Amino acid sequence: MNRPLDSRSALLTQADSAAALTPAYKETVLAVIAHHQHSPGALLPILHEIQEHLGYLPPQAFALIADALRQTRAEIQGVVSFYPHFRQTAPGRSQLQICRAEACQARGARALEQYVQARLKLGYHQTSADQEYSLEPVYCLGNCACGPSMRVNDEVIGRVTPERFERLLDELTTQPLEIS
Repeated sequence: MNRPLDSRSALLTQADSAAALTPAYKETVLAVIAHHQHSPGALLPILHEIQEHLGYLPPQAFALIADALRQTRAEIQGVVSFYPHFRQTAPGRSQLQICRAEACQARGARALEQYVQARLKLGYHQTSADQEYSLEPVYCLGNCACGPSMRVNDEVIGRVTPERFERLLDELTTQPLEIS
């Protein structure tokens, strides 16, 4: 028979979950929480800032956030899973976003996304096994006249064809050779 968790067991479960964070990540998460926790509507600013610092939202941080805001982990998970912007896994070294808005679709974005997905062997919201690339959809980059458009890390690139995408991949994978 399952017994309900007492409050001590619940705290131990939360502590175990948070313990999986590296000390540096935990320090960052706690600093962000401390900065925002007493502000009205603190959850979204906390989530955005943690993702800005760490590149994603480690699920192990949800217990810390929930405890500070007097919410459940399920409530935190519900918000994170509702917004496609939030990542729960570490992104690849290069983050690729393909515009899926109507203007880019009219200019060939669907063919581009099929090419990119086949070339990288990735679907949306996935990261390559070598941690090089993450592929995400985006719903307007404000570059409508130059579609189809992509964002590669923080750079918006227009008129992307399969050939241009191959050149972008070459640039991303080319490492300068340092001679000492």
